[in-house]
Amino acid sequence: MKTTIKTEVARKAITAGLPLLVLGLILSHRGNQMQAADRPESKTEIVLTEDVEWTPLNPARGDKGPKAGTLWGDRAGDRQTGFLVKFADGFSSPPHIHNITYRGVVISGLVHNDDPGAEKMWMPPASFWTQPAGEVHITAAKGADNMAYIEIERGPYLVLPSEEANDNGERPVNVHESNLIWLSAADTTWIDSADRESSTKGPWISHLWGKLESGKASGTLLKLPVGFEGEIQSNNPSFRVVVIEGYPQMQEVGIPETTSLEPGNYFGSKGASNYRVSAGSKKETILYIRTDGSYKVSPKEISNQATQ
Repeated sequence: MKTTIKTEVARKAITAGLPLLVLGLILSHRGNQMQAADRPESKTEIVLTEDVEWTPLNPARGDKGPKAGTLWGDRAGDRQTGFLVKFADGFSSPPHIHNITYRGVVISGLVHNDDPGAEKMWMPPASFWTQPAGEVHITAAKGADNMAYIEIERGPYLVLPSEEANDNGERPVNVHESNLIWLSAADTTWIDSADRESSTKGPWISHLWGKLESGKASGTLLKLPVGFEGEIQSNNPSFRVVVIEGYPQMQEVGIPETTSLEPGNYFGSKGASNYRVSAGSKKETILYIRTDGSYKVSPKEISNQATQ
């Protein structure tokens, strides 16, 4: 009898507490839903090198040729595309042509791209080159870790025999990293500076291709000095970034997560965008940026003043 009474009392006590427990769970769930609804949604697409799907650059050669991994777009389709290419150490292609013009930036190792009979001009990281459609050339690579970023205005990207060569009027460009022209805040309005006349410590911008007009596509390299912290702002229809050198950290303004990046990583967005970027304390950072118009680079002290 005593056991029955104690059990009954306990049952009533537990039952009486159930409505409060259920109410607490409901309120907690609704609170989590409200927090999720209030949290801004990221507009940024991020592709890390470790997540890239690697396939043969030239299906006809299969594993004997370089590997390619798409960062954005579709190199097999009829649209703008950016992709990575990995070469084996000592790779040298036979003479060939492409059906479309492409541009490239060396990320690691050394790359040579020229006429079949030309002397080797090895281009190190941050070097830039273009290859016109229809022109016979060879591509060679040297280095244990050899990778480049390739960009096309339309696909598909095809490798064709040199017998189909033709002249489309374009001429190739090879720019060794040491020949790049870097502009500081004293030379361009794309970089904010408290004192433009003493802005030799960076950041710096090097214009590679395109027209520096609103709505016009262009490609630039942005060099951030060791220890840089600041923001990169764009109001353009698209903004695409590939890490060429360094190990920066990136955070979309308004989004709590920070992403650690390395050479070959990509991030991009459509429409107005604002990113906090830090270059780290050991190595300067070089970013390749493709966008439709200008962008603004603001060191931390400048961006802080703008928000006060």
